Amino acid sequence: MNTFAFAPDIAATAISPFLGRPPLNVSYQTSYGRMIHGLSDQILQAGALDRFQGKVNLVFTSPPFPLNRKKRYGNKNGDDYIEWLSSYGPLLKKMLTPDGSIVMEVGNSWEQGSPIMSTLPIRSLLRFQEDNDLYLCQEFVWQNPAKLPTPAQWVNVDRVRVKDSFTKVWWMSSSKKPKADNRRVLQEYSKSMKDLLKSGKYNAGKRPSEHNIGEQSFLIDNGGAIPGSVLTFANTEDTQPHVARLGQPRSAKKKYATLCKALRASLPAVK
Repeated sequence: MNTFAFAPDIAATAISPFLGRPPLNVSYQTSYGRMIHGLSDQILQAGALDRFQGKVNLVFTSPPFPLNRKKRYGNKNGDDYIEWLSSYGPLLKKMLTPDGSIVMEVGNSWEQGSPIMSTLPIRSLLRFQEDNDLYLCQEFVWQNPAKLPTPAQWVNVDRVRVKDSFTKVWWMSSSKKPKADNRRVLQEYSKSMKDLLKSGKYNAGKRPSEHNIGEQSFLIDNGGAIPGSVLTFANTEDTQPHVARLGQPRSAKKKYATLCKALRASLPAVK
């Protein structure tokens, strides 16, 4: 597992945990933290991050997927993959605050030589969650409309499947109520919702689903709409309106990919 990120709870300590002697494999650092390059299990076991134990609110990771085809960065499959992924649980859990979370993205896998999907990714996530006594807080789906049409044999050649364009993102925690606030990820209201708030009129009453919508239920302006659990973002630098909303230039991903290629960094996310 080469890709992981920590979000330390800086407020929990009077001294920033980023202070102190850095490990030798720091790629770069800013006032927000350090980028450490290496195998994450070795880094976590080496002791260089011990001062973060119990202070991390979020571990966000996208481990190598259980693919049948070997990648340059190395990847396991079958039962070896399940055991390997589960073994990360204790290393990551020790870093978390009591209300901290682990968010993990795992892609789909297909059976070798056959147009049927493997259940290995689901079994791997379940094993990780169960072996490490974690609650599944919510499942997200990342839908990538720019993803290449794969598996190529079944999608492009035989034309018997549509392209596999999503990955699973599991939000797990040792707590049933981890630190979270959906008011920090609100989306802009749709035009129809803005019109409703302006007019103050909508169809209240009982729905066929047996939900009873009150006469004042939709008249409060909460500053935005609560997003759904399907995240639709393309991984291309020219189709990222959400990046611009976060105050980052649209070229940020392109610059990142260019730098990684220049450094010949072996990162699965960079093509």
